[in-house]
Amino acid sequence: MYVKLIATALLVLSSSISTVSFANTFEQDFVAAAIERTNHSVTYDGAYIAIDYPNGDVPANIGVCTDVVIRSYRAIGVDLQVLVHEDMKQHFSAYPSKRIWGLHSTDRNIDHRRVPNLQTFFSRHGQSLVVSDNHLDYKAGQLVTWMLPGNLPHIGIVTDKLSPTTGNPLISHNIGSGPVLEDMLFDYPITGHYKFVPDTYSSEGVAGTQAKTNPTADPMTENE
Repeated sequence: MYVKLIATALLVLSSSISTVSFANTFEQDFVAAAIERTNHSVTYDGAYIAIDYPNGDVPANIGVCTDVVIRSYRAIGVDLQVLVHEDMKQHFSAYPSKRIWGLHSTDRNIDHRRVPNLQTFFSRHGQSLVVSDNHLDYKAGQLVTWMLPGNLPHIGIVTDKLSPTTGNPLISHNIGSGPVLEDMLFDYPITGHYKFVPDTYSSEGVAGTQAKTNPTADPMTENE
């Protein structure tokens, strides 16, 4: 079922994204897409906006931290809007929407743009990795979530670029001033560490076949 869903999401994207190339590894393609996001001028704006489905997006000149992740995956042919929405339809109780926001049904306009929902999705269909204070544990192409002051969840993408001063991998993220590449891995408490490899890059796929090294990790409980 999930492999079929991945294929559907990729088929939809293939008609609208002509520059996607799967010639490299997932890490190379995803990191390149994440770094490319930092070339865009984006105003931080998390307002609720009705968007198309599938392949829906808010206006290109606005976005939040989750949109860096969503747009980076879209650049390599994966529609998280579809994947998160369809998984939530089938397993709504597994997601924190009711507990955090008091919701009783899915909303394909916003569900995939909320950090706790992405954490749940990545935990269910990718790998939930160890959280540590060792920068060597964080590899290019992985995702990290943090809790910012005021109980605000945040998410970013680990790249292959290293800080010349700390040796930490630089993070592609949008914390308020648009997408940037920054040495901020340990600036805030880390609440999650994930890897999600699309089926197109994995011979095993993501339908429950990838190891979950930290399957009991609880996703963040706050809204973005």
